[in-house]
Amino acid sequence: MPTKGEQTRDKIIRRAAGIFNRSGFSGTSMSDLMRETGLEKGGLYNHFPSKEALALEAFEFARGRIARRLEPEFKRVRHAADRLIAFAQVFEALIDDAEVPGGCAVFNTAVEADDGNPVLKARAQAGMDEFTATVRRIIDKGIARGEIKPEVDSVYEATIFVALMEGALVMSRLYNDPVHVQRAIAHVRERVESALRA
Repeated sequence: MPTKGEQTRDKIIRRAAGIFNRSGFSGTSMSDLMRETGLEKGGLYNHFPSKEALALEAFEFARGRIARRLEPEFKRVRHAADRLIAFAQVFEALIDDAEVPGGCAVFNTAVEADDGNPVLKARAQAGMDEFTATVRRIIDKGIARGEIKPEVDSVYEATIFVALMEGALVMSRLYNDPVHVQRAIAHVRERVESALRA
């Protein structure tokens, strides 16, 4: 069982994840973090040596939301073509994620940290790499099992998939309308059925 200190640290990370995701690293002050967590500055520094250290932990928690949502889907769905569709559908849950509001943490962090924070930028890049690697792995395993057409280029498909879903999520957040992600999911489904499924 986690200690009281571990529970407090976990609570800080969870609460900070939402505010960093909504406001960004630069837009989040220590006062914002204190208000969100209910702790004084000393209480925060008790658990994290700096605001950046907390931001990195909060980012990893937020990034892990997609993996945690994918896991049960991938247990339920085995066929590679169906897994690609299931992966796309996970993005719809990110529009109004109550636990980490603000959309996709990987995209948000990539945009904000592009010029100003090389450590966060590297983490965002690793997150985007993870998304594309997951799509490539699904396709490559699907080709090996005869579920995906052998001529499919997994690198190409992964780039298009991630760009499409991330862009659609941004549009749905911007216009407060899930239709953009829903259209992207429909496009993924059509692409899978017409060009990928063996």
